[in-house]
Formats: sequence, structure tokens, C-alpha cells
Amino acid sequence: MSGPGGRAALLLLGLALPGLLQARPRYEPTWGSLDARPLPAWFDEAKFGVFIHWGVFSVPSFGSEWFWWYWQKEKREPYVKFMDTNYPPGFSYEDFGPLFTAEFFDANQWADILKASGAKYVVLTSKHHEGFTLWGSKYSWNWNAVDVGPKRDLVAELATSVRNRTDLHFGLYHSLFEWFNPLFLEDATNAFKTRKFPTSKSLPELYEIVTKYQPEIIWSDGDGNAPDTYWNSTGFLAWLYNDSPVRDTVVTNDRWGAGSICAHGGFYTCSDRYNPGHLLPHKWENCMTIDRGSWGYRRDARLPDYLAIEDLVKQLAETVSCGGNLLMNIGPTHDGRIPVVFEERLRQVGAWLKVNGEAIYGTKPWRAQNDTVTPGVWYTFSPEEGKVNAIFLNWPVSGILELGEPRPKLGETQVKLAGYKELLKWVALAEKGMVIALPQLTPQQMPCQWGWTLQLTDVN
Repeated sequence: MSGPGGRAALLLLGLALPGLLQARPRYEPTWGSLDARPLPAWFDEAKFGVFIHWGVFSVPSFGSEWFWWYWQKEKREPYVKFMDTNYPPGFSYEDFGPLFTAEFFDANQWADILKASGAKYVVLTSKHHEGFTLWGSKYSWNWNAVDVGPKRDLVAELATSVRNRTDLHFGLYHSLFEWFNPLFLEDATNAFKTRKFPTSKSLPELYEIVTKYQPEIIWSDGDGNAPDTYWNSTGFLAWLYNDSPVRDTVVTNDRWGAGSICAHGGFYTCSDRYNPGHLLPHKWENCMTIDRGSWGYRRDARLPDYLAIEDLVKQLAETVSCGGNLLMNIGPTHDGRIPVVFEERLRQVGAWLKVNGEAIYGTKPWRAQNDTVTPGVWYTFSPEEGKVNAIFLNWPVSGILELGEPRPKLGETQVKLAGYKELLKWVALAEKGMVIALPQLTPQQMPCQWGWTLQLTDVN
């Protein structure tokens, strides 16, 4: 760049730079400052993500991903009996490590299933409470997937495939505490006045996964009843929001130490399977699992333990209408397969979203969340089109659907069934509400099988 024009441009750039540099706010390591950070918009627009619980607990694949704790600490009878019956005396949980083989793990196949599900983000357990890391962590010597078991960096493989083959945002779950780590147990004995474990293990791991894999979600969990000051959560989050490679796009949850859940952090999770059924003032997420009894894969699950697609569509509609995101969990096997029952459910949700996605993605809560007259009707609002979406879970036998909430305008309001071409006929009721004549369709003509969307334009 030369000549007077170039010099002028450089001068202007020099004048503008301080302003550009000031535009990014710096967050202090205090909850007051961190909680004021606006949540990156992509997360609210995404609405639906897939959670993956995978680790050494996938080897015994019995009862729960809390297997080690229930067997060794609580000594629950079914777990003790399972081990006595099936494993030699002296077999330890660590002995499961080499059996976590992942020989069928194909990250491209997983990415394709995730894409087909219609999910917009994925969260993988990089490390659960057992302490085993799915990447070759410098801070988890001989208890990680590169040194033991698959001898592969599972986090890197999935991150690469998800980014190359889908438009999903890649996220990582990370457990702060570890059940049986001697350093953590020592700190706990000292009432968390010492901080050996977070400074030598948990915090270095968090910095490591952010720097190495640049996840756009950090899904923290497992505070071990220690306060956030013990974990130095606010110090880590200030770095994450100010200086990390994902500072502009990263979202975090609320599990950063005893007392922070449902009170501090990014989006609120409040509890597992949280589904309040009414509008909340703060962005929240319903993390739930297709297998009612476990987050990790378990071989002892029976068919009724798995939620049916009707249940999943209902949860999605309820959650999104009340301003939440749905994070739907699956548990892969020790050898790296997504069990076909989970794959089928994910593909069914994807098929439903292909037809009804406009009522989910990018929507905002409407003035009413559910209908006052007909049960099983949940509302969302599409701001760009000015459309009210009424998701109804039961197709009425009469073919007539009564809605108590919308106030239609004669000659202006239009009603459309998502996936069906013709406009539908309707009649206004006295004060507010309307009656809609649904089309007479054979099962083959139905746009989808489980839950349908009416799109209402020009309603008050």
C-alpha cells in the first residue's frame, strides 16, 4: 500500500484500531462480571443437541455409568454380585481400561448419524467422574484413551469428522472431580482448604481441551461438593471468555461448584432431566437420556426402558416452547458402536425435524406456551416470518382441532399444516380461539407420524 491514498487508509486504520480493540469487553473473574456476558446467539437458535456418554464405564455396561462408585463405594448388591459372578477375584475397575477397545468406532459414521438427527450441536464426555480421558491428556498418565484401550485420540477423531461432515457445533463435557483420585480425596479430607487436585489435574485439563480442540460448548459437571473457589471456576471462565481461541462463540453451563447450579454460568441446567413446563427468564437446557435408567450404555436395559419417538417429540416441543434447548443423550458401546435403538431414535427425530423444523430452530417463546383448551398443544413463535407455530401431539379423531389461545383476524389469518400444501379452513370463536378443520389424510399422506405443526400467520 503506497502513495497518499494508502497512507491515509493506514492513518484511518490506526485511528480506528483502538476503538476496535476496546469493543471487546473484558470479563473479571467474578460471577457478577461473568454472568453479564451475553450468551452467543447460535446456542438459543440451535434448540437441539446430542449428548454422548462414553468411557470405561461402557465396558461393564451394567446398571449405570456410575458403576465404579456403586460397586466399590456404595457396594450396591446388584453390582457386587455382577462382579463376583463374571470376573475373577481381585479384578479392579482399572482392569476394565484395556477392554475399552473402540475397534468399531468410525467417527465419520457417528457424524453422519448426528447430522441425520437434525441436531445442531453435540457434547461428548471427554472425561467422566472415573477420570479416564478420551484424549491423550498430559495430566492423566496411563488413564487415557491414547495410552490404554483404543490407543487413539477419540476426541480428536470425532471433532474432525463433525467439523468436516456436518454443520454441528462441537462441545465437550468435563467432570471437575474424580471419585477416587487420591489428590481429590486428600483435598476433601482437608475440607477443600488445600487445592492440589484442581491445580494439578482438573484445571490443566480444561485449558488443554480448549486449546487443543476448541470446543464451542464446555459442559461442566461433578463439583464433588466443593465450592467454585476451590475449582477456581471464575478464573478459568474469565480466561475462556477473554483470551481463549473460542472466546466469541463458546457457551458454558452452570455446574462450576457447589451452589452455582441454576444460579451462575451461561445457560442453566438446574438438574438432570430438567423440564419445568413453564417459561423461564434465563436460557436453560433440558439434558435427558433416551434410556430412562442410565446415561452410559447398559446391556441390562429392556425395550420399555427406552423412550419412544412420541416421548422424544413431546419433550422437544415442551422444552422449546418454554425457551429451553433439548440435549438428548445416547450411550455408545465399549467397541465404539452407537446401538441401533439409539440410531433409530435419532434418525426418527431428524425425520420429524425435516417436516417441523421451522417450529423449532430459531424460534422464540410465544405469549402462551401451551394451549388452554386442548391438552398436548405447544406454541413457538417464528419472529422473521411473524408465524405462530402450534405443535399438536394428538391428531383428533373428529378431524377438528380447537385452539383456545390464538386470536385470529377474519379474512387475514392463514392456517397451514407443515408438510401439506393446501391452506386449512378455520372458524373464529367468540372472545379468542379458533376451530380448525384438519385435512382428511390416509396414513401414507400424513406429513409425519408423531406430532404435527400448524403454522398460523396474522394472528394477534
